[in-house]
Amino acid sequence: MTDQLTRRELLQRGAAGGAALTIPGLLAACGGTSKAGAGSTTSHKLAKTLNFSNWTLYMDVNSKKHTNPSLIQFQKKYGVHVDYVEDINDNAGFFGKIQGALSRGQSIHRDIIVLTDNDRYLALMIKKGWCEKLDKSAIPNIKNLVDVQKHPNFDPNRDYSLPWQSGMTGIAYNDTLTDPVLSIDELFGNPKLKGKITCLNSMGDALTLVMLSNGDDPSKVTDKSFNAAFNRVKKAADSKQIRQFTGNDYAPILARGDLSAAMSWSGDIAQLGQKQIHWNVPKDGGALWTDNMLIPNGGNVYTASVYMNYVYDPKVQGLMEAGDPKRNITGIYYIPPVAGAGEWARKYDPTVANNPLIFPNKKMLDSVHIFDSKALNNQKYLEQWQNLISS
Repeated sequence: MTDQLTRRELLQRGAAGGAALTIPGLLAACGGTSKAGAGSTTSHKLAKTLNFSNWTLYMDVNSKKHTNPSLIQFQKKYGVHVDYVEDINDNAGFFGKIQGALSRGQSIHRDIIVLTDNDRYLALMIKKGWCEKLDKSAIPNIKNLVDVQKHPNFDPNRDYSLPWQSGMTGIAYNDTLTDPVLSIDELFGNPKLKGKITCLNSMGDALTLVMLSNGDDPSKVTDKSFNAAFNRVKKAADSKQIRQFTGNDYAPILARGDLSAAMSWSGDIAQLGQKQIHWNVPKDGGALWTDNMLIPNGGNVYTASVYMNYVYDPKVQGLMEAGDPKRNITGIYYIPPVAGAGEWARKYDPTVANNPLIFPNKKMLDSVHIFDSKALNNQKYLEQWQNLISS
């Protein structure tokens, strides 16, 4: 199947019924072949520990015990301890930490990492041969992967990756500190917000929103549309309208009231659960992306694959997504990639079914867009963007 889905196809899938809808990102680089990395474990023997690097606010949490129920359940079922570390703040920063070791053929002592498909680094990991192949014999639940996610062009047969969750990029604002912020024009142009906003440091996220605001198509980037969007972000940064460029680290600043508004990810705001903080797709449109699990070279393939199979059980995914209010469990609150997760999520928390950040409605899906895969790998664009966010 092709990765370039029309809005109509997305809506048809969304209207199809109980399965949660998720969206594939598009990247130009095709997955390269790779041999198992040095030190990898391919035998069917579980390791004592699964080392898992992920983004913050991306796992179900027992708010009273400060534990991760689904990880505890996995440990009880398989006897494998999960060393779960929230050390991914943005794709570029994390890739910078691990590329040296991987380029030298060394292990990074991680069995699963999570990278996003609207940035270049996921495809680059596969193309460079820095990922282990999944042990699909240990993942029978891969059959539950929603159809729209089965054949992304960065990994056409899902040999190296499986979706973790999907989400949308938009604007969040604190209604005790500002009037509603519903557009990039307001975020970048309202003088009352000067120094009180942040912009995401991911080029695909930020420029999708700005291009849409400019009336340009982010799925077909030209030099003209790139320059117009880039210069608009640069102007907002130079004038100090933008306080800083962030990855996941905008969330705690926003939560404690030190920001009035932020370019942000949908699930973060849902998980923060603060009534004064609202999230919206900007009036001109938002961005769309999927985070994917990978096994870096040297990782324990079998143990990582068994974990992937575990989270692809619709019952487990439903608990992870919705949480369980009766047991003080907060869910992930992003868009799950597992068919049947929606039905189970409703059993744990019926309000989840009505949350458009978890199950986007047709209007919302029609207003989100995928960033041009070629632009993600345009070296000139990348250098300009990196210089901007690093200055």
